[in-house]
Amino acid sequence: MPVVSTGELVTQAREARRAVLAFNVITLEHAEAVAAGAERAGAAAILQISENAVRFHGGDLSAVAAATSAVARASTARLALHLDHVVTPELVHEAHVRGFGSVMVDASRLSYGDNVKATADAVRWGHERGMWVEAELGRVGGKDGEPPLDAHAPGVRTDPAEAAAYVADTGVDALAVAVGSTHAMTERTATLDHTLIAALHTAVPVPLVLHGSSGVPDTELRAAVAAGMTKINVGTALNTAYTSAVRTFLASDPSTVDPRTYLTRAREAMTQTVTAFLTALAP
Repeated sequence: MPVVSTGELVTQAREARRAVLAFNVITLEHAEAVAAGAERAGAAAILQISENAVRFHGGDLSAVAAATSAVARASTARLALHLDHVVTPELVHEAHVRGFGSVMVDASRLSYGDNVKATADAVRWGHERGMWVEAELGRVGGKDGEPPLDAHAPGVRTDPAEAAAYVADTGVDALAVAVGSTHAMTERTATLDHTLIAALHTAVPVPLVLHGSSGVPDTELRAAVAAGMTKINVGTALNTAYTSAVRTFLASDPSTVDPRTYLTRAREAMTQTVTAFLTALAP
């Protein structure tokens, strides 16, 4: 099936007051698992590659992008490609060359003024080339080996008035907000501020994005969508399933040397995880 655009999937989900899930891709098995999980659930999904994953592949986007795109095109599910957490303008430019129609520009570690400038520049460049651009305001935390961030600490969460001004000043197509989740959680114990989500939904005219959703229970995710969240990002949950499956298999058969034997289990574990998330948030 032809690859669809992230903007199309997000817009459709927002209009229907439901969610579209985006899953991080690191290896070929990740991409295959997302496609298979979406097919099993009968749902659309977004395959997203982060700048961290690009660095893992030697700083070369071309190979992982080509493989992920090939998986998406071969799938019967409606799948989009997205470049996530990009901090360098050069990678935004390469994303366009590699056929990505959307990118998440992450200037959230900068001061507010510098964040606005960097994001507005990226949005201007991307929109001139028909790209859909997401950005982040607030501190979700837990990225790039950061120390754990208290998602409930003062000043961490996204302010609705500031978010409205940020969207107006940058022209972004979607906004990732800090509402109680954090990246890299391996247990689903996060609690979200649903009142804040509703206030942000009212204040901001673009779709809201939840990063760090691996650590959020299904009930919290469903309540977040009901309050106005649209794009739900999942990454660590896939890695947890992958690693657990490999550990379990090698512990039971330590003499194995053929990676296909345990990567088959890892891919299936991730597929089940993708299916479970999609099913839990099905309309």
